[in-house]
Amino acid sequence: MKLDIREIPFSRFGSYFCVSQEKDADEIYIRDVHGGDDAPSKLFKLDLLQNGAPKGFDILATETALRFQLVGDEEKYAEIILPEEDELHIETSGVEVRLKASKVKYDTLHEYEDGMFEYHIYPKELKLMISNLSGEMSVEAPWNVIGNDFIDIRMKNGHFVIESYRTVYQQKEYASFEAGKEKVEGLYREWVANVTKGSEVYQPSIGRAAYITWSSVVHPDGILKDYAMYMSKLWMYNIWSWDNCFNALHLGANYPELAYSQLKIFIDTQDDSGVYPDFVNDKFISYNCIKPPVFTYVYEKLMDMNDYFKDPNRLRGIYDSTKKVMHYYDLYRTYEGRLPHYKHGNDSGWDNASLFHQGMPVEAPDLASFLIRTYDSLARFAVILGEEAEATQFTKKADSLFELLMERLYDENGFFGRVGKNAEKIDFRSSLILRLPVLIGYRLEKKVMDQLVCDLVENFETPYGFATEMPSSPLYKENGYWLGPIWAPVTYLFVDSLTSFGYSEIGKRIRDKFLNLTLVGGMAENFDPISGKGLVDTSFTWTSSVFLEFVEKKLKDD
Repeated sequence: MKLDIREIPFSRFGSYFCVSQEKDADEIYIRDVHGGDDAPSKLFKLDLLQNGAPKGFDILATETALRFQLVGDEEKYAEIILPEEDELHIETSGVEVRLKASKVKYDTLHEYEDGMFEYHIYPKELKLMISNLSGEMSVEAPWNVIGNDFIDIRMKNGHFVIESYRTVYQQKEYASFEAGKEKVEGLYREWVANVTKGSEVYQPSIGRAAYITWSSVVHPDGILKDYAMYMSKLWMYNIWSWDNCFNALHLGANYPELAYSQLKIFIDTQDDSGVYPDFVNDKFISYNCIKPPVFTYVYEKLMDMNDYFKDPNRLRGIYDSTKKVMHYYDLYRTYEGRLPHYKHGNDSGWDNASLFHQGMPVEAPDLASFLIRTYDSLARFAVILGEEAEATQFTKKADSLFELLMERLYDENGFFGRVGKNAEKIDFRSSLILRLPVLIGYRLEKKVMDQLVCDLVENFETPYGFATEMPSSPLYKENGYWLGPIWAPVTYLFVDSLTSFGYSEIGKRIRDKFLNLTLVGGMAENFDPISGKGLVDTSFTWTSSVFLEFVEKKLKDD
């Protein structure tokens, strides 16, 4: 596959290194995603020089090698590979590579040994060793009291390595460039061998999704005790709670250990109050917001997919952790006589949805539905684990919540929300989030479910699926995040619910629309529901994961 590194950064499984091109400019940057998306990621701006002058070049990028080739002369190039997780190798032939550091005040570079320079990147708490294995390398880095004024590195006609580490550099032997290239090609072949081939129509999307899921994984480091699939290495390089579940869902069949680790990351960082972090990276844990409780929903599907997840110890881990989550909602997110509430739009995952435009806190039918389904799942888990008394308690909790949901947030016109200390009805009913009680379609009366499905088809269905805000709504906004664009995880929840609860024809239609959408908009964070254009971050893993799950299901149906 040919990569456009404006849309999908060049990287590999396990690496924090990536290379990308600015979306609206020609600049190429070698980047590092340690520290998450609040940390600076740009390490070096890369240019090709000939006789000291910048030269134009073509970018030839595949899943495992990135070549910058002088226009009209394929013998003069620089090539980048990532044969090891913490190593970036550069080979040059007939041209000079210039790396200009994107440094700040306290960043420092000094000569470590002949042909080796150690670079301390202060805000990232990261060090790089830049080594000349063969060829010519020159460094200009004038010192000024507490750091270098600038850092300019030139590499020519040889093999060079940039290696990252936290504290102490460990001397090692590096593989040849060709051997390194063969190694990473083999690793990628192993990954794609487990990716569904699907139909010929969807091959471009399958290739893109396979690469994004593979290359967006980082290795254990700092807070992260296991391999983690980031949402992206382009802009949103963290692992978010609820995003992680959809990635785990895709990994479950062929990579169960990796799938379980995506859930375990949040179990291991669960707060004493019971809440999961909003996001985690190698350096930070944020509890600023919560996310929808989808762990048990996904875990049941993983159990159906692979017996690995039926292991009693693993199931017990999910079970005990989820009990703490539910305790959190009971104690800290529920006023007496009311349903659990959101304190921020971001808590729902639907940050700026119209449901939240009148203020906070919000009692929302989607949250109640997630919690009801979680209690029902916990009851099933409890039976498997021999906790019969707890199973009964969980079913009673689910029953009670369901009665309260129908009493407080449903009328003849459908579901709605309540806001503020007086729990007033929210006027806005044009968000798709209010239709998420389809998740508990097994509990809803048929007339209620029929009403929901009719509403979805009449008011939300577009050429590419369900818009997140009614296109007829005055609040609908082009490129409006949750005010119209289509999102993969939400599409999955609706498709799964529709096909599970008696509306298979509609569910499969929406699934197929999403598959077609990726041929237009790629694997973006979200999509314009009318044109199909990919929006915001254009290299997103939960989009890729959902797409690959849908392709697999379509293949089985066909």
